[in-house]
Amino acid sequence: MGQTIYFRSQPRIAAVSTIAGKKECEGIIGRYVETALEDDMFGESTFEKAECKMLSHVIDGAIVNGGKKREEIDLIVSGDLLNQIISASFAARDYSVPFLGVYGACSTMAESLAVAAAFADGGFAHNIVVATGSHFASAERQYRYPLELGTTRPPQAQWTVTGAGAALVTEGGDGVRITSATLGKVVDYGITDVNNMGAAMAPAAADTILAHFRETGLEPSHYDLIVTGDLGALGSRILKDLTWEKGLDISNNHVDCGEIIYKVIEDEFQGGSGAGCSAVVLNSYLYSKMMTGGIRRILFAATGALLSTVSSGQGESIPCIAHAVVLER
Repeated sequence: MGQTIYFRSQPRIAAVSTIAGKKECEGIIGRYVETALEDDMFGESTFEKAECKMLSHVIDGAIVNGGKKREEIDLIVSGDLLNQIISASFAARDYSVPFLGVYGACSTMAESLAVAAAFADGGFAHNIVVATGSHFASAERQYRYPLELGTTRPPQAQWTVTGAGAALVTEGGDGVRITSATLGKVVDYGITDVNNMGAAMAPAAADTILAHFRETGLEPSHYDLIVTGDLGALGSRILKDLTWEKGLDISNNHVDCGEIIYKVIEDEFQGGSGAGCSAVVLNSYLYSKMMTGGIRRILFAATGALLSTVSSGQGESIPCIAHAVVLER
């Protein structure tokens, strides 16, 4: 058995919903995001509560935009970056709906879509909401340093996106089709720098993308875009070098969510990261382009660094993973 699975019924992304911070909305996604925050606290007393509220907001948004009611939702698949995925779990407690909490760090959106598509394709659920989010301030406090310390950010660092994205996955109907998924393996090249996520995740992205093309027999030109998230500027260059060394040139149509989300990438070092980064870019900008006919096929390969403060404190390197889903219109 390989890493790629095919969905016979081709489940649809029938509706989406997104929310993002002020900094994020200054960039390319600004005109496509459904809700633009003026206050990153979102009216809450802590950043963590704001992150949870953002997830609830887009879950409700995807349900409403899909013309559904809460009682018509069969399953919620969601995850985030906080300990024990508390944003997703706390958001799900407000819904009387079966819940699967998943964790793939920044790859969680792709993982959630793959899980939802499998449930819909197997006839186990008709309407599924997938949702992923992150918050700059809560992620910095958890993975690196509290903002109050004013710690200098190194040039290889990325900026965790404040935002969340959700999609309503259905058995059929109109929308973007999910035709297949290539599930990733954990890859670790020995990177220990918690600020250098791009270098850590690039080998995992290369491994999954190479597996996808090897197993499907397709060429990169089959896709309008090969989208990763979130390698940033440095990680994207490493990815293209790694795949080129294996005889696969993706340079003509590769795009990274972290590299394009901010208006001026130099201000944010290597660009964006976080579970909300690829979720926001996919469910706003890319989904809109697919629905209007500007883009027909995407290989969406989100990447995640599976570290924690516990593992980093013990001197462990950073294991990473990438999952890919094929989206067609």
